[in-house]
Amino acid sequence: MQLTEKHRAYWRKNLNLTVVLIAIWFVATFVISFFARELQSVNILGWPFPFYMAAQGSLVIYLVIIWYYARKMKALDEEFGVAEQEE
Repeated sequence: MQLTEKHRAYWRKNLNLTVVLIAIWFVATFVISFFARELQSVNILGWPFPFYMAAQGSLVIYLVIIWYYARKMKALDEEFGVAEQEE
């Protein structure tokens, strides 16, 4: 099966979105944990920033990433005419 330019554009946009969201996930998960000692002086709602991120901050970021990905992929599917038909 030959990919048309439309297919390539769809997958390029899909991959760009995925790479950006994975980069955000990586920062929220690993970079903040790696620099936890240096970030101890920053307080969020009275708690040290690394503790806040481990307790609930990163979970909120994960939910936002999932919501944003679903929303953008629905728009992308509609833009390229591959959206699922609603009954």
